[in-house]
Amino acid sequence: MAITVAELIAEPQLGLTLLAGKAGLDNRITWAHTSDLPKLWEWVTGGELMMTNGLSIPADAAGQVALAEALMDSGASALAIGEKMHAPPLTREFLAACEQLPLPLINIPYPLPFIAIARSVAESSLLEESRRLRQTARVYDLLRTAGASEDHWQSLVQRLATELDADLFVVDRRCLHPWHPDGQSLPVFLAEEWAPLSGQVSLAGKNFQWHRIRGRHVLTMDIPTHANALLVVLPNNEPHPDAVVLLHAATVLGLQLSRIVLSLEGRHRLAGEFLLQAMDGRLGAAEMESRLAAFDVPPEEFLLASLTAAAEPKATDQKTADDGDKLANVHIELWRHGVASASLKRNNRLHVVVPAGVPDDVLIHCAGLETSIGISAPAAVSTIQRALQESLWALGSARANKLGLARYAEGPSWLGLTGFEEGTALVRRLLGPIFDYEQSQEGDLILTLRTYLDSQRSWQKTAAALFAHRQTIIYRMRKIGELTGLDMGETSTVAQLWFALQIHEAMHQ
Repeated sequence: MAITVAELIAEPQLGLTLLAGKAGLDNRITWAHTSDLPKLWEWVTGGELMMTNGLSIPADAAGQVALAEALMDSGASALAIGEKMHAPPLTREFLAACEQLPLPLINIPYPLPFIAIARSVAESSLLEESRRLRQTARVYDLLRTAGASEDHWQSLVQRLATELDADLFVVDRRCLHPWHPDGQSLPVFLAEEWAPLSGQVSLAGKNFQWHRIRGRHVLTMDIPTHANALLVVLPNNEPHPDAVVLLHAATVLGLQLSRIVLSLEGRHRLAGEFLLQAMDGRLGAAEMESRLAAFDVPPEEFLLASLTAAAEPKATDQKTADDGDKLANVHIELWRHGVASASLKRNNRLHVVVPAGVPDDVLIHCAGLETSIGISAPAAVSTIQRALQESLWALGSARANKLGLARYAEGPSWLGLTGFEEGTALVRRLLGPIFDYEQSQEGDLILTLRTYLDSQRSWQKTAAALFAHRQTIIYRMRKIGELTGLDMGETSTVAQLWFALQIHEAMHQ
């Protein structure tokens, strides 16, 4: 076992004396650390004897008391101050606070070198180091014996908790929800304390930090392989779990999460291949039913949601924006929140099939606030292509009306139209002759029209954006007028074509 504060003070060759905090003499010291930085507590991982020449000690009573409280909250075992160095006078308030917390306050006699204390702690910790190595080996052996399936996650967490004699919780730091659908939720007292600070649980931005919340020590530490996965440790007894072993435990959990995500990615690829074939009409109803059921989505009643990031590129952009990075993990977020799904990324949009009963707030939470979502009416496999058209129409309505989420045939209309059938008819009537011409002839009439409208009907700007001669642009616009029978000089004509283009691009899969 690690040396206690009382045992360290009792070593006659050191000559240490206790100034305050006698109730903490049984605190175990895992390490002795020297620092003269202003915020001593930021360098505590739990169980350290913090030694300072006094430069870290504030001169005022309030600052000294705050230092004692912060060290106690961070899990320090004791504070030792070198005498006849740089420490200001220790105030009565400071001594009283150390006594009450209790935080053992130790006087280091001059000129005893700090290294002598560190050596005594290190020598007494040799047996502890051997115990730590054995425990670390057992921690990694738990990963070896754990299955790769997501079903084994909570079993691994519980076995680690038993090894560490602590309650373990793995949550998403952004919302405090369990990271795994089978994971345990945070205790009520922690959820209540941290709920207003979601996304900032580790207040100092550290990846390993002790807190003292409602009389209990709580450790938060990052899971190294996943940016928003946070390990919360509630020790059951003193001394607290060893900091080094905890770091290895976090690594083990991170590796298991990676194994689970890798397994999910294989299923995600199969789902994408299935949806691509289903949306293109290459599968029969019976096959679609069996394959969709394999992803735990009911084939007789589901929703199809189309998602895109808040901003889409214009036709004149030289670099095509890709929402893939922003939407790449939506299927994992849905799985984490217990929502079965099958998804396909296509043309910078993500199409997701989910059970019909999924609440809107869950979809918004999993997709992110910067995402626009269009949702179809409840559908079955026989109408999946219609559901896709409905979700794309709802997505266009959501973006046009600046809504985070819109459902088909619900909420405000889009461009004065109520459904995709009307929109499709309008596109066919106005742009159909151009599409027919481009299928039989080489040309860039639609691209030219879109660029011309985005360039405020400027021939010069359109020509520059398309790297074409001004006369070429004029010829193409005249050709559009001939094909559609519309007067390109009329404002009403331009408005109609702009409406048709908006609908076409929103409905383009």
